[in-house]
Amino acid sequence: MSAALSTTRAFVAGYARDRIALAAFWMLCALLLAALAAPLVTPQNPYDLAQLDILDAKLAPGAQSAAGYTYWLGSDDQGRDMASAILYGLRISLGVGVLSTVVALGLGLVIGLIAARAGGWLDALIMRIVDLQLSFPSILVALILLALVGQGVDKIVIALIVVQWAYYARTVRGAALVELRREYVDAAVCAGYSGARILFRHVLPNVLPPLIVVATVQVAHAIALEATLSFLGLGMPITSPSLGLLIANGYTHLLSGKYWISFFPGIALLLTIVAINLVGDQLRDVLNPRLK
Repeated sequence: MSAALSTTRAFVAGYARDRIALAAFWMLCALLLAALAAPLVTPQNPYDLAQLDILDAKLAPGAQSAAGYTYWLGSDDQGRDMASAILYGLRISLGVGVLSTVVALGLGLVIGLIAARAGGWLDALIMRIVDLQLSFPSILVALILLALVGQGVDKIVIALIVVQWAYYARTVRGAALVELRREYVDAAVCAGYSGARILFRHVLPNVLPPLIVVATVQVAHAIALEATLSFLGLGMPITSPSLGLLIANGYTHLLSGKYWISFFPGIALLLTIVAINLVGDQLRDVLNPRLK
């Protein structure tokens, strides 16, 4: 228990050395909390059409609504309160990014471990599929899939899983091949442990640190990709706007001076992606002993 506590303290101390990364962590926590508490802190549900008033469309930041509350960040062309829409959109963007990353992580983890353990033709086949997957741009693969299956939260999550799993499979395979050559694996084989137990009980804990770093960075990549797809009109439906769709809705109004419709969702998206990337970079430095 004391060893685990000392390890945790060393990890926290190592992470807290970089003040920028620490600030990014607290910013990410604040964004997550704001997104989760959106129904409690926002004056309007932007997904409920009954709460929207077209007379409040495209009001400037600080303007009063017909109901009497203030649009601190303005309203869009549908009469949505931009502050409410951003928090609800942040929920969708973070939810889609985290869910797709977790599922793709599990899929790539299993496939990578199997490839490293099996070797031979099966390893070669899996890695050629991974190479083929990674040879195409992520945005192209996602666009093709969404063009075939249509729009929706479930569809875009599936597309992001298909795009991401190969990154994890390659990372896990490379780390597992190194671990499978170590003495503790030979000792486990001599002890008569099964291949599955060796992989998931002994090898897996040692390949998790680089995988955590990759997963953290891939969450930001998934959020950015979902925003891009939504901006292009192939992501979220218009009734459930994510940050990317909110930016797309305001793009046509930029030249008419209604900058806030795209500007504030863009700032929220930028802060989210930068915070996640900074946290991932610091995790890489803390979890990688070669950089110490």
